[in-house]
Amino acid sequence: MAHFGPDPDLRRDELIRVIEHSLPLLSTAELEALYYDMLTKDYIKQ
Repeated sequence: MAHFGPDPDLRRDELIRVIEHSLPLLSTAELEALYYDMLTKDYIKQ
């Protein structure tokens, strides 16, 4: 994870790619848990 150096944009882009790749592999229950966690931490605005 530290191989991206000081550029936070590269790290952010890599994290987005990893998350996007992982989403289709999650079950509905796992997606609901992730959604609820993000919602309660105010990462998702409705």
